[in-house]
Amino acid sequence: MVNPLPARGTVAASRLQLPPGPWTSVLDCLCARFSAISRAQWLDRIARGRVLDAAGLPIAVDTPYRVGAQIRYFREVVDEAAIAATESVLYADAHLVVADKPHGLPVTPAGKFVCETLLTRLIHRLGNPDLVPLHRIDHDTAGLVLFSANPRSRAAYHALFSERGIDKGYEALARPLPALTFPLTRRSRLLRGEPFFRMREGEGEPNSETRIAVIERGEHLWRYALTPLTGRKHQLRVHMAALGASIINDRCYPVLCDANPDSSERPLQLLAKSLAFVDPLDGRQRRFESALTLDLLHLAADTVF
Repeated sequence: MVNPLPARGTVAASRLQLPPGPWTSVLDCLCARFSAISRAQWLDRIARGRVLDAAGLPIAVDTPYRVGAQIRYFREVVDEAAIAATESVLYADAHLVVADKPHGLPVTPAGKFVCETLLTRLIHRLGNPDLVPLHRIDHDTAGLVLFSANPRSRAAYHALFSERGIDKGYEALARPLPALTFPLTRRSRLLRGEPFFRMREGEGEPNSETRIAVIERGEHLWRYALTPLTGRKHQLRVHMAALGASIINDRCYPVLCDANPDSSERPLQLLAKSLAFVDPLDGRQRRFESALTLDLLHLAADTVF
């Protein structure tokens, strides 16, 4: 059974720009592009108005294929699992929404999750289908995610990230590193690893940089402050593992521990704690801080992964 979706305006649509190919119809292209979805399923989605053209109008079974045309479709997942953890909205105005995301909740629809994502929940909760995340954090990381609420001001806020105009602060729990002197900076070249979702350090000019400090020293664990100066995938996790203190409950680094790197019972002890920037619309200094915490005192050494 397909998990019931919210109304079309309250779930984010995926987008596809039709690639070059030999097809005569959009349907043929979709069937070839997404071979895991049967032709019967695509026919059913088209019949229910779940596949749209660039103008937002439902396509027909015989809609002609055209290279470069944009198609929007609504993903559907069979028996989508519910995620019990809930998000908080820390701030919302006509242009920005700041959400506090729990561990284990994906930011956008991907893989086995469509409805149970932060974006879909917020669109439904706030009644704003124009919401778009301005950045991403891993679904197994908790903390702050900034959303654009207005297409007219979106480019100005996107520029904060592309031009490094936003300060991001993270906290992590990991083993002590008493042999190192803090604060320190880790620079390295991050490359795609194996399998596809992992990263690795390699030879060459550094393309990633993280400042690392110690906030609190416990007997078995330390609380670290991590400041990414670049935004490479899994950067903080790879850098901590490379120093010899992988983040607690990290099932990807330094080695992949199982086929599924998620763990709802033992969440990754990484928190996107703060965001600070000068608002490009009015010049105000803005700072947001997560209400979530990583509990060093009550996380006993024998309970972590």
